[in-house]
Amino acid sequence: MQLVVDVGNTETVVGLAAGPTEMAAHWRVSSVVPRTSDELTVLLRSLLAGIGRDGSGIEQGVIGSVVPSSTFVWKRSLEEITGGPVVSVGPESALPITLDVEEPKSVGADRIVNTLAARELYARDTIAVDLGTATTFDCITADGVFMGGVIAPGLSAGLEWLDRRTAKLPRVELEPPSSVIGRRTETCIQSGVFYSAVDAIDGTVRRIKGEWQRPDALVVATGGFVKILGPHLGTVDRLEPFLTLYGLAMAGRHIAGRG
Repeated sequence: MQLVVDVGNTETVVGLAAGPTEMAAHWRVSSVVPRTSDELTVLLRSLLAGIGRDGSGIEQGVIGSVVPSSTFVWKRSLEEITGGPVVSVGPESALPITLDVEEPKSVGADRIVNTLAARELYARDTIAVDLGTATTFDCITADGVFMGGVIAPGLSAGLEWLDRRTAKLPRVELEPPSSVIGRRTETCIQSGVFYSAVDAIDGTVRRIKGEWQRPDALVVATGGFVKILGPHLGTVDRLEPFLTLYGLAMAGRHIAGRG
């Protein structure tokens, strides 16, 4: 059993991994709220208690973080919960993947573990589309080579921009609109933001396939907005909400020498 933590800019996803592709439980907590390691420890104990567990039986913690200021705090908290080692995944981690890009040390932990998960789960050329604060597109070969990709603003960016830059437009919920043509201001905004994101993602995937010359690449969508956007994406073959957590669990086992 591993406690895996994907620290993102907006949300942190915590998973209790019973196996490389088996999440016994998972939770989302805010990354924006500053917390001390003691506060995180109390929070994690409460989440585990909610499913009738404590720290016993958890072999190690695994962290993949794109927020350096939060990494140390999460590491201290996981050490307290598990009483064992905590693995922090990064570009120099000993994993069976290759980062074939100009600046491999700048590749985020989420993209690293997505590459590992795609290699282990699919063993074919894959485009991993991670729908989070940013929308990232990762080009991953069948044998686990990360070739680069695309980073674009996420779904919430359009709503936040309109909220900040306009005086009279209201802030609306992130949800699929009932129709493309809105009949009032709120539904016009929902439609504009939602379908701009959908068409941008599908268009980017098509461009990647053409430039990469991989027309048959598997397209897998993951991330916090996958349930909202995923069903509306015409280029996506598979929805896998836990791809990053699976990758963290796999990375933890590899680094611990358990393959």
